[in-house]
Parts: sequence; structure tokens; C-alpha cells
Amino acid sequence: MRAPPRRGTLARRKRREGNGTMIKVQGMAGQRVAVLGLGRSGLSAARALSAGGAEVLAWDDNPPARDAATAAGLTVTDLTRAGAFEDVARLIVSPGIPHLYPSPNKVIAAAQEAGVPVDNDIGLFFRSLATPDWNGFDQPPKVIAVTGSNGKSTTSALIHHVLTEAGKPAQLAGNIGRGVLDIDPPGDGGVVVLELSSYQTDLARALTPDVAVFTNLSPDHLDRHAGLGGYFAAKRRLFAEGGPDRAVIGVDEDEGRYLAGQLSEAPGDDRVIRVSVARKLSGPGWMVFANKGFLSEYRKGKQVASIDLRAVPGLPGRHNHQNACAAYAACRTLGLAPRVIEAAFHSFAGLPHRSQTVAERDGVRIVNDSKATNVDAALQALLAFDNIRWICGGLEKDGGLAGLKPGLDHVRKAYVIGREAAQFALGLEGVEVEICTTMARAVEAALTEAAPGDVVLLAPAAASFDQYDNFEQRGEDFIAEVRARL
Repeated sequence: MRAPPRRGTLARRKRREGNGTMIKVQGMAGQRVAVLGLGRSGLSAARALSAGGAEVLAWDDNPPARDAATAAGLTVTDLTRAGAFEDVARLIVSPGIPHLYPSPNKVIAAAQEAGVPVDNDIGLFFRSLATPDWNGFDQPPKVIAVTGSNGKSTTSALIHHVLTEAGKPAQLAGNIGRGVLDIDPPGDGGVVVLELSSYQTDLARALTPDVAVFTNLSPDHLDRHAGLGGYFAAKRRLFAEGGPDRAVIGVDEDEGRYLAGQLSEAPGDDRVIRVSVARKLSGPGWMVFANKGFLSEYRKGKQVASIDLRAVPGLPGRHNHQNACAAYAACRTLGLAPRVIEAAFHSFAGLPHRSQTVAERDGVRIVNDSKATNVDAALQALLAFDNIRWICGGLEKDGGLAGLKPGLDHVRKAYVIGREAAQFALGLEGVEVEICTTMARAVEAALTEAAPGDVVLLAPAAASFDQYDNFEQRGEDFIAEVRARL
């Protein structure tokens, strides 16, 4: 995303604060725009469209959501009726609504049949961020966008934390924090850090960050994207729709290596920063990798910085070392010094439900990693600790549990929760298993049997929807059960 050119003495004006309370959508004044889905992103998009002068037609299949939208002053219009898209310029869709696979929502199908362009709030954000005010900024605002299968929330939050600790005006939004259109328009030198899911990158008609980060890829959301290839294609769009100025790419999977190769013009092209926690990287380019707990930065074949990540309490385990490498690389593209980044790492507390230490008692550490909703994320959690009393289970995802095998040697016993706990347990070969079904029974058993040096770890390797509304609710239940017994 490139700013308008600066002009004359206006460029010397110091504007460090935003100039409003939301991003007003540009280019749609006087047009009728339909919004489908009235959750957080849908309501945010509707408000931003209205602020930009558009006439908003809002709809949600859920009656309480429609009532809440009406109470908020929005015009609710039934988009399922015949002719609903006459004179409609665009349809804005919330991320949870399928637009292609496994089959398009009927409202989206009707819009496509009528030739109405379909977009989302991320597309609106990128088309509306730059304003004439930027002509007066010494440093045009920048956007760092983070995607990937695992670690994107921690990586995004860590980038934001480092920037804030370094004194830069930064905002965190997207799939974490605030809705992208609810943030303050960034001021002089401002940075917006976005976490973007595959649902968001797949549909956005504009994707033009200054820095784009790809953490890793493992099978997830395969029904929504018709397989792993479609899932990767959705992630890859962040790097293809206009192209970022800098790309930070995790290269520990084939897809990351392919993406880095596609973006590079030559072996030494420093617009691409390769990141790894699997091996020491070499070559003439720009690379950041972690080996045996030490982060190293190399440029043109020479080491320029090193950080001991073992001493950073908020980033335990190899998966968090990958997050640290990606965040470090992104911050380096903005000119931050290695020691500034290192200092900020040490004050990072981590995110709830992601390798979160809940308590320690009598030599037993209790860790909440409820966000480990797939096999790869759970594997990384298992590899981060030893002597694990492992609470796992839930709504099993496609692909089975075979990918957990490299981490099972770290497990002393598994306590399986979920409605299909017995079926889930069948996939845990070679591990002592107790079928608990409920979180309360699992926590009780794990804490009772834990000995000094053990880690009681919630890392479900499954979705939460069989028993909970989301992974956050599952993690909070785990914390509540632990605290009730301490």
C-alpha cells in the first residue's frame, strides 16, 4: 500500500494522532450497499459505509441480529427476496459466511447471479485507508498484515507490542483486537497491524499491505476451501493482490518455500525475508531463524544480530520461537534496532489461551493452550514441554491425529474430553488414556495425578464447538476448574 506523494511545507506538519473514530469507506457515497452478516465485522462495515455516505441495506439470517441492527439505526432489508439486488452496487459479506465452498450462501449466490461485486470489510479497509491528509505527513502510515495457519495471533500481538514499546503509534485489528474499520485513522508515522484469516484474505477485493507475513501452513478449514490447495491459495492472495513492499515468509513447509521463490527476483532479493525454526538458513538473502533457542538474523551471508529466546518467558517453545522470528523480521523492516526488539520481547506477556501459564503449584505447571484447535498447533505445544498431563479432545478435524505422533513421547497421560472422547482416544496410540468427557473431570484427574516436574497442559488438537461456543470459552472453563481446585 503506497501513500500519496508529500507536498511542500505540509510535509513538515507533525500529526501523530488519528483524525477520527473509524475508517470511513471511500468511493461509495450515494450508492446502495448491502451487508450480509451482522456480527462484529458486519456492523462495523455498515457503520463505516454509512459514515462514508453510502445507503446501507443490512441483513442477517438470525432474527436477534436483525433486531440489534434495527436498534442501532440500520435499515434491515430482506436480501433473500426476489429482486433484492436491483440498484445495489456491492455486497459486503462477514467472514463466517461461505461464498464458494462447500456451497455459496443463497444471498451471495443471488448477488453473483445479478452481477453484483462481493467484498468484505478487509477490502473496504484497504480501499479507504489512504486519505488526502496523508499529503501532510512526514511518515505515511504503514500496514503490516499477518496470515498463516498457526501463530498469527501471537505474531500480530507481538509486533504490536514491540512497536508500542518502541514508542511508535500502533493499532491492532482484524481477526484479533478491533474490527479493521473501527480503528482510528492512523496519523503521521502510524502503523496498523492486522491479523487476517483465510476467510478474510479469500474474499477481499483489495489487499495491499506494506509488509505481509506468512507464518506457516498446516491443514485447516479444508471444507471451506475445498482442500489444502484452496486453503493455501486463500492465504497466498495476501501476497498476490498488488504485492507488499516486504514479505516475511516461514519456509519450513513446501508452500512457504514456494511462496518465497515466487516473490523473489534473485537469490539476494531482500524484499523477501525467509524465516525458519527447523534449520539454519544460508545464502545471500535476508533471513531470520531460531536454532536451539537462539534467534539469528543474517543479511548477505553475514550475521547481524542474535537474541537468546530461552530467557523470554512469554514465548516458550519452538512454535513461539517461530512467532518471534516472524515478528522480529517484520519490525526490522520498519527500521527498529535488534536490541529495541529484544527488550520488548522480554516484556511480552503472551496471549490468553496460547501457551498461557495459569498457575504453578508444588512444582506442577498448568498451561492453557485452548487455541491449539488443530493437530499441528497441539503438536507444537507438546514439543514445548516434558512430562505432560495432557487434556485434549473435542470436535476432531479432517486429517486424523497421526500428525501428533512426534510429540507423544512428551506425554505421561492423556485426559480426553468432548462428546466423542472415546473415538478421539482411539487415535492416540501408545499413550495412556483416560476418557473424561468433561473439563471438570479431566482437570480433577490431571491435578490429582500430577507430580513435581509435570505440566498439566490443555492443548485440545480439536475444535471446541461440540461443548463450547469457541476456544476462548473452553479456555476460560479450564482456568475456572483449575482455580476452583487450587
